[in-house]
This record gives sequence, C-alpha cells and structure tokens, in this order.
Amino acid sequence: MAATTTRQTADQRRDAVLDAAMIEFGLKGLHGASTDDIARRAGISQPYLFRLFRTKRELFLASVERCFRRTEQTFRDAVDGDTPEQRLQSMGIAYCELLADRPKLMMQMQAYAACDDPDVRDTVRRCYEHLHREVADMSGADAEQIRTWFSTGMFLNVMAAMDAPSVKGAWMQELMGDLMLEKLKR
Repeated sequence: MAATTTRQTADQRRDAVLDAAMIEFGLKGLHGASTDDIARRAGISQPYLFRLFRTKRELFLASVERCFRRTEQTFRDAVDGDTPEQRLQSMGIAYCELLADRPKLMMQMQAYAACDDPDVRDTVRRCYEHLHREVADMSGADAEQIRTWFSTGMFLNVMAAMDAPSVKGAWMQELMGDLMLEKLKR
C-alpha cells in the first residue's frame, strides 16, 4: 500500500521553514547557518525556500520576529495577578520555563549577536521596543520595575545559554540566588 501525504499550504511550509531556521540560526548564527541545512531540516528544496524567503537575511529577520512574538505570547498567556509585581512575577516564571526551549533561547541570543548588521539591529530594536511596551502595558509596572525585570531576564538568558544549572559550585549559587535555577534546566 502506498503511503499518502497531506499536501501543505505555502503558509504551513513557511511555518516549517521558520521552525527549521530558528534551530539552524540558533545553532550557527546568521552567517554560519546554511540555507541548504535549513531547507533540508524543513523537508523542502533550497530553491523552494528562496521562493518563500527571497534571501537568507530575510529568513533570519523573519525568524527574529517570530522569536519575539513567541516570547510576547508567553507573557500574554502567563500574566496574572492584582499588582504589577504579581503580574511581572507570573510572566517571569513563564519566561524561565521558556528558557528551557534551547533552540528558541539560542535564536534569541543569535539575534542580539547579529546586531552588527543594520537590518538585524533595526529589527531587534523594533521588536524589543514592542515587547517592552507590551510588558509595561500588561503589568502596569513603573519604568524602574520594568528595567529591573528586563535586566533580570537578560541575565537569565546568559545563565541558561551556559547551562548554569549544571555548574556545581558556590559561585554559581551565589550568582543565581533564588532566580529559579530549577526552571532553567533542559
């Protein structure tokens, strides 16, 4: 009996390519990832990839935007509480859980690392500004609370990227304190 496959729409293929791109770019960065590897991971041909995204940079930028959208959706889904502090805490806990998604985390880190490229820098700035405004609106927190919260988030990115929970030693416990080390585990 012949196997049947369901034909995907262009939007479904585009989503599959973005999923694959986030992994490849997360692992290898804008300049290190190859469109051939992304296409192979997505199960399409490289020429078809370029019909969906005209350039590798365009694909990277779309991946950056998707990464930020996923983060924002995580915050939207998690926001809870009567006070700004409670709402920030609920979003922060959800973010710690999101950090366990290594491909997403590394894509985010690669986005920041690629900010030497003006198009990437503009996209990251725009997305980060939007995320900042959304968190401020959702939480109702003041500017100092938001700044501290985002600073802690960036610190947690670095800790998760270096797999801090696997590091044994007092220095790591002193550095992390009570910042949800168990949530950063892969």
